[in-house]
Amino acid sequence: MTITAIDHVQLAMPEGREEEARRFYEGLLDIPEVPKPPVLAARGGCWFELSIVKIHLGVEQDFVPARKAHPALVTDDLPALTRKLEAVGIPVTPDHALADTERCFVSDPFGNRIELIQGRTGA
Repeated sequence: MTITAIDHVQLAMPEGREEEARRFYEGLLDIPEVPKPPVLAARGGCWFELSIVKIHLGVEQDFVPARKAHPALVTDDLPALTRKLEAVGIPVTPDHALADTERCFVSDPFGNRIELIQGRTGA
């Protein structure tokens, strides 16, 4: 018995702020929204999926953002993505702790930490 993949990452969000989630995840990160199953849609939140990247946002009543735990998303053009985020006022924090990895951190509209990593080529 072996775990072979992660199906999706679930992040919490406050109630009623789905439009902000859409603007960030679909509008800025270019991860399209997909419909939630009707039985789950009644709970609120949004799902964003692109190929194997799946981020599900669920409403949490006493919401507290994840400031340390985070998904790490790989992009093929980190400089372009960070410019896009900064252009709309989203702070980008570069992180040079790993010499062989170009990466940075941002927060979604709810304060959840998101790591962005430049994809490696030729590996």
